[in-house]
Amino acid sequence: MLTIHAADELRYAWDDPDPVTDGAVAVDGDRVAATGSLADLQERFPGARVRRWPGVLGPGLVLEGPLPDAPTPREQVHSVLKRGVVAVPTEYLRTAEVRAAAERNGLIVLSAARPAAIVAGGRADLAVFDEDGACVATVCAGRLVHRRR
Repeated sequence: MLTIHAADELRYAWDDPDPVTDGAVAVDGDRVAATGSLADLQERFPGARVRRWPGVLGPGLVLEGPLPDAPTPREQVHSVLKRGVVAVPTEYLRTAEVRAAAERNGLIVLSAARPAAIVAGGRADLAVFDEDGACVATVCAGRLVHRRR
């Protein structure tokens, strides 16, 4: 089922100088189907499920530093998903258990740095942040893996 993630503002990259007001990303499976204004995407994809988030929608983040300590590998991974992280450099996945937990949750394992951006046809890795900078939602490979209640 196609889902449209919408927010007050859409940034294709976090340094995007021209954000889209009332922007949205249409997600089909694990891919970005389209981007633009919410109104345009609702017209283009009638009947799609719409998830409206407060704040700024943009590409998921890459972890900068080691995973935080936690009792289990699953909790380590969940702690970064709660921060809008969708990609982890290989060097921070120090055990097979942590790597397996990362892969089960759809995190991208990076051998080299890459810029984060939202592109049509690309993998649907998104994050939404409120005006205080707190992560409201994280979408990893098209799957909602975190939402703040």
